[in-house]
Amino acid sequence: MANLTLSIPDDLYEEMKRHPEIRWSEVARQSLRTKLHDLRRLDELLGKSRLAQEDESAAATKVKDTVWRRQKK
Repeated sequence: MANLTLSIPDDLYEEMKRHPEIRWSEVARQSLRTKLHDLRRLDELLGKSRLAQEDESAAATKVKDTVWRRQKK
């Protein structure tokens, strides 16, 4: 299994420390898995598109950015 190092703001870390019962690495793993699943679905949807390559890239970027902003909330 590969390792991933994350940098998080100090205030977030302090809040996480108040919940030692939570396996934060598992929370991160699940979040990454969900995000990748969503991106795969978007890629599949856009892969069937009849748009030009440039249009497809622009649409994919816009959709992924929108999904990313929603996930950050």
